[in-house]
Amino acid sequence: MTPTHALLTLLVQCEGERDSVQAELLRVSALHQSAQAQSDQLLTYRRDYEARWTLQFQSASSITLVQCYLGFMQRLNLAVEQQQHVATQTALHVERARSDLVAKELRVATVRKLLERRGNEDRVAQARKNQKISDEFAARSAWNRLHRDASSAT
Repeated sequence: MTPTHALLTLLVQCEGERDSVQAELLRVSALHQSAQAQSDQLLTYRRDYEARWTLQFQSASSITLVQCYLGFMQRLNLAVEQQQHVATQTALHVERARSDLVAKELRVATVRKLLERRGNEDRVAQARKNQKISDEFAARSAWNRLHRDASSAT
């Protein structure tokens, strides 16, 4: 396996890892958006519920009704807190996936740059080799011409 072939294999592997991390980022981003949307819906529902019952409580209300309202509000507040926690956790997963993606992109760019550098080095080496062959051919031709001219003169 040539060094260039090994680098190409490494590049394919790095690109595969990057693509995998990119897919994971899309997946966790979708989860985060969903969790955030659910959190926003719960917050909106809680605001609407409080506003509705604030109007209701402006008139006389029974103790039982107030206790039911308070019990439901406790459960609703707990649900809001839990959903906000889920949204926060998914946001952390998104950030971690973004960081991983940046690292994988950097790795791919590094391998590509190395491949480019090796390609340039190979082209320079090949150009030098071709120049050396050309110079040797020119030197032999000149020597042969000189030797032939010297033989003709005698």
